[in-house]
Amino acid sequence: MKAVGFFNSLPIEHPESLLDVDLPDPVPGENDLLVEIEAISINPADAKRRIRTAVDAPHETAFVLGYDAVGRVRACGSGTAGFKDGDRVWYAGDASRPGSYAELQCVDHRIAAHAPKGISAEAAASLPLVSLTAWEMIFSRLQVPSDEQPFSLLIIGGAGGVGSITTQLARKLTSATVIATASRPETADWCRQMGAHEIVDHRDLIASARGASFEYVDYIAQYADTSQHWDAMCELIAPQGRIGTIVETPDKLDISALQGKSAALMWELMFTRSLYGTPDMSRQGLILTRMARLVEDGVISTLETRVLNGLSAATLSEAHRIIEKGAMIGKLVVKY
Repeated sequence: MKAVGFFNSLPIEHPESLLDVDLPDPVPGENDLLVEIEAISINPADAKRRIRTAVDAPHETAFVLGYDAVGRVRACGSGTAGFKDGDRVWYAGDASRPGSYAELQCVDHRIAAHAPKGISAEAAASLPLVSLTAWEMIFSRLQVPSDEQPFSLLIIGGAGGVGSITTQLARKLTSATVIATASRPETADWCRQMGAHEIVDHRDLIASARGASFEYVDYIAQYADTSQHWDAMCELIAPQGRIGTIVETPDKLDISALQGKSAALMWELMFTRSLYGTPDMSRQGLILTRMARLVEDGVISTLETRVLNGLSAATLSEAHRIIEKGAMIGKLVVKY
């Protein structure tokens, strides 16, 4: 099969940072679906793994990146259920297995679901990873109220993919007052379009939040720079509140700053369930099934704001150049 991979961690400007490669067709295992991919989306994690995983020594075989994918089932393992050849599925994959920069990919059926009907493959591809991350952040890590009890939720990094879905889910499925950070007119407009009640400036977060009449916030979902915003988050989080983050940092955080408020810090990594084969691994398939229905019913909007075409090193190198600038609003999608 045709794929795009890399051997060495190189700057994206280097001609060998991503390469066109031919690889054997993958063979599905007992729990796998073999999927012919139609579209993918590009995530910051793609660029991070390209830059970090082969610094000291090259990969022995081409490393294929890619998480979000939408495609058609071409074969089902003997242990799968609920899928058949020809079904269109969507998923965010498993960080320990070959990725979606390829014509074919195997994915465990427990972390896949039927893609939403009535939308294009490229529209659907904009959602799996960010939807799983946002859902797990809100309902599993932060454990926001599921009844009509009002609360405030601050989303740092509101215009990115995960922030956009977090805003939509919180606005549509909970009684949250949603506060999103944005520093440019276009990102502020996007956050309002996603459903944010208030916009604050991350460059002076405490003053901006207090200026918007938020002395404290009940929950914080952090999708930008954890270290940069740590002091502000500790100041703004309400007593007994929860902070959730997806952004690792080499800096040492003073977690004792949360002690006086009995506040909690929660980590969210969408790949944890598949990496460790947790007993609730199939929960991700159920989340994607629920998200598909929300998209079909018009409750949740897709996020594709830019679409590139073609499975090639040239196309994916361009995608990495765009994502590394850190200025994307919504999601960048590649249609094969």
